[in-house]
Amino acid sequence: MIKTETITKIFRTREVETTALNQVDLHIREGEFVAVMGPSGSGKSTLLNILGLLDSPSQGEYYFDGARAGGLSERGRTSLRRGNIGFVFQSFNLIDELNVFENVEVPLNFLNIHRRERKKRVEAVLNRMKMGHRQRHFPQQLSGGQQQRVAIARAVVARPKLLLADEPTGNLDSKTGLAVMNLLSELNREGTTVVMVTHSLWASKFAHRVVNLFDGGIEYKQEMTKQQNTVLV
Repeated sequence: MIKTETITKIFRTREVETTALNQVDLHIREGEFVAVMGPSGSGKSTLLNILGLLDSPSQGEYYFDGARAGGLSERGRTSLRRGNIGFVFQSFNLIDELNVFENVEVPLNFLNIHRRERKKRVEAVLNRMKMGHRQRHFPQQLSGGQQQRVAIARAVVARPKLLLADEPTGNLDSKTGLAVMNLLSELNREGTTVVMVTHSLWASKFAHRVVNLFDGGIEYKQEMTKQQNTVLV
């Protein structure tokens, strides 16, 4: 599903040139759950932005689901991303002026889906996330764990092939974090490919394998056995 070939990302200002990613080769198969780890400044967020088609590499090639994506224009990336990729953020990124139902509905508004079908999908995913009873509440009326559940619902309501999660448990207590990780694992078992950036060794153990970044390059890969993953979940 995901293939990068020696992708490099360079940020330039008038005085400074910074290499955020340096010739990264990464293959992620459909249905995998991959954790990306590394110290601050190692390139994790930059890699996630490129995989999510929010940015393009300065050099190298990126293929998403067989399509050459690295050289696309912003409009082209938006078109490919829409309906195919969902995002879960550490800070939730819910819209305060919209209630829970409306927040989850946002991705469907761009997919030319009939209002009745949108309502059906939103209610179904909120019930699955145990947030159906909160659909008329606003984000500021929810706990952190509830907001993250809504964020996950919004990320998967369009039934994307790829789910990208950036520190999804970073602002949560351990009990709520466990519930969120179990949700991500459940979605993965049902076929969604998951790539998660995390600083948490505990959270990384839910993944099938770990990719470690250091100074913009892949340091090494650690494979986890299916048995380990099952025990930890």
